[in-house]
Amino acid sequence: MASKNPPTGLFAPQIQGVLFDLDGVLTPTAVIHRRAWAQLFTTYFEAHSVDPPYTEQDYYTYIDGKPRFNGVADLLTGRGIALPLGQVDDPPGWDTVAALGNSKNQTFNEILAAEPMEPYLGVVDLLDSLEQHGIQMAVVSSSANARLVLDSAGLLSRFGVVVDAAVATAQRLAGKPAPDTFQFGANQLGLRPAACAVVEDAVAGVAAGQAGGFGLVVGVDRGTGAAALEAAGAGMVVSEMTELLP
Repeated sequence: MASKNPPTGLFAPQIQGVLFDLDGVLTPTAVIHRRAWAQLFTTYFEAHSVDPPYTEQDYYTYIDGKPRFNGVADLLTGRGIALPLGQVDDPPGWDTVAALGNSKNQTFNEILAAEPMEPYLGVVDLLDSLEQHGIQMAVVSSSANARLVLDSAGLLSRFGVVVDAAVATAQRLAGKPAPDTFQFGANQLGLRPAACAVVEDAVAGVAAGQAGGFGLVVGVDRGTGAAALEAAGAGMVVSEMTELLP
């Protein structure tokens, strides 16, 4: 009698924990983020006669997966614009990198409050299956709104470990594409990176997983492109979370 093939992917024997990015992986909040960024920079660029105008490709090139202020700074640098960094609690506005970032966050929160949030197809089934297999789970997100989004989507109780922008700041962890936040998340689960899988939709996040020595890095293609995710270090790429079910 032929033996069954051993499980692979997130359910491979060596994987004891899974570290999920949030926006674009568990919930479609990446769509809301893109809308908020587009609203901010379309208005800002038009008001300051910046050329070329903002496009969605700017999101993937400069912003996706990074801490908010880093994304603002990188996009402005890409357009040859220099602004002072400012303070993290600058009021929403256009005078500093922080003010621009906080303007975007204000718009994001307004959209989130007005529109119900649902997990992506297959997410709940996947989390159920991982839990049944005794695989630990954490969320590692660059967002300051991770807990709010998880709660809105009914997923917060699933994760005992949530490493978000507030945790990264408090622990002085470098943001993605540095591996620090993922490594901290694995440590909070009591696991070595080699025993964990990272699930990411952004090139910066995939690069962070690859740099951190994780046992598996899964890219979720929500528009970035499989080739870009693979080039950044994804060991496998899926387009839907259902593809990760055992």
